[in-house]
Amino acid sequence: MANEVKKNDNEETKFEKVYSDESFWDKVKKYAKIAGKNVLEPALKLYYALQDKDTPAWAKTVIIGALGYFISPIDAIPDITPFVGYSDDLGVLIAAVATVGAYIKKEHAQRAKETLNQWFGEDT
Repeated sequence: MANEVKKNDNEETKFEKVYSDESFWDKVKKYAKIAGKNVLEPALKLYYALQDKDTPAWAKTVIIGALGYFISPIDAIPDITPFVGYSDDLGVLIAAVATVGAYIKKEHAQRAKETLNQWFGEDT
């Protein structure tokens, strides 16, 4: 998926290089409870928008960069830092949602909510 969006390897950011569907799901599975619903909801919305063939290439590039940052073990605030470890990730994800929000469809948001309900319970 990530290679479909790129024009060439020189244009990749360090976070785009980290992104793959497998690495996204590995991170989510391993750290879902620690990251919490507030971080995972925008990440899942972006992920589902990324999978949509209607999402334009420029938006997919933004999404891949944001999800790559989320996945990356190297970021501004280490994810293992109690209480604030995912605050920088959340900021990047929210900025990406604001940037590509026109391409996050209701069905993407619904799928994200359904996924969170499966993981955390129906009160999400």
